[in-house]
Amino acid sequence: MKKALPMVLSLSMILTAAGCGGAASSGDAGKKTDAVSSGSGSKDPVTLRIAWWGGQARHDYTLKVIELYQQKNPNVKIEAEYASFDDYWKKLAPQAAANGLPDIIQMDMSYLSQFGGRGQLEDLRPYTTNGKLDMSAVNANTLKSGEYDGKLYQIPLGVNALGATVDPDMLAKAGASMPAKDWTWDDLDALGAKLKGNGKILMDYLRYDVFFPYYLRTVDQKMYSADGTTLGYTDDKAFVDYFKRYQKMYDSGYLLSLDKLAQKKSTPEDDEMVLGNAFGSFAWSNQYVAWSAAAKRNTELIPIPGPNGKKGLFLKPSMGFSITKNSKQKEEAAKFLDFFINDIDANKIIKGERGVPISSKVKEALKPTLTPAEAKVFDYVAWAETNSSPMDPPNPVGSVEVEKLLKDLSEQILYKKISVEDAAAKFRKDANAILAKNKK
Repeated sequence: MKKALPMVLSLSMILTAAGCGGAASSGDAGKKTDAVSSGSGSKDPVTLRIAWWGGQARHDYTLKVIELYQQKNPNVKIEAEYASFDDYWKKLAPQAAANGLPDIIQMDMSYLSQFGGRGQLEDLRPYTTNGKLDMSAVNANTLKSGEYDGKLYQIPLGVNALGATVDPDMLAKAGASMPAKDWTWDDLDALGAKLKGNGKILMDYLRYDVFFPYYLRTVDQKMYSADGTTLGYTDDKAFVDYFKRYQKMYDSGYLLSLDKLAQKKSTPEDDEMVLGNAFGSFAWSNQYVAWSAAAKRNTELIPIPGPNGKKGLFLKPSMGFSITKNSKQKEEAAKFLDFFINDIDANKIIKGERGVPISSKVKEALKPTLTPAEAKVFDYVAWAETNSSPMDPPNPVGSVEVEKLLKDLSEQILYKKISVEDAAAKFRKDANAILAKNKK
């Protein structure tokens, strides 16, 4: 999940980018690979490139999974490319423009329509029917979440739900109690006041493109219309209510200042909760293990505030893997995806860090091996299954540009450069103009 201040751009802007953002690499990562043709079952040498985003813990275990796969498939060499979330998408920009994307890329729902809609991703459905991708232990609705425009463009790596990794000891020192599962935004405000009195903050910030859509769901509104040609609401009241509350929290000092936030990366190590300066880190449940481990102290995973949290909460593919259209090793790439999803030994290394596994067989096999922190994630997602509503369709083409607009206006609100009411009207007008391009 994105944790740092987002620097997302519309794909039309991305494709004109000239440089790459600082990705770490392994071995020969980042070098252009000479494609070696490999048919089904072939033992000819094969080189695959795979790219993902995440923190150091994710990098470490993914490299171990790759090593295990190479041990079982000695003819395959896998080159790894990885970075923080923002740098990851900036690195893909020139690769996409040059038709040189890695064979396998980690995909986010916000970008599925951007890459899939422009013909840069392979339809994976044929691989689920020819035996390359065994989805027999995967719920059909979970698999469907990887679809866009009738094609299966990603295989979800796990499912998760919005949650908060919190420090209960910090609350106790501030004279506050742990929130109930049905706590509200008013409860959050009250906690902010108590924490500020102890020199602490609530969190670094709430991601604009994640928590505003969540809030809309709690008041029976949607971020986007069903056909993706407009926003899903016409009354600005929800925008005004949400961002006035957000502005109040910011002005009260309950959140990290924008100048400090701009210096953050999407890694656990520099999160304010991990550093002991904030009560919580509001993100996706799959991030709990890494954030808790980085904090090196007692933490809990709890729901985010309501009211009407059950309407707002939903199970979401934590992220997925996609095979790119330009790959010349699609069958071998599909074989690796199948390994990542279904291999028990591989998933004993992963342990649900990218979300609770989508394979029921893998999930059952992992339960006896889970650490207490990992078990909390599995238990939380199980709770969310019965305390949530169906997720919205994948974001439409243009949504990344809409998210950038929302981020820019949100910052202008906090810098007092625009009123919340004017920002609401401008967002609706400009976002609808962006989405209107989807009309056929």
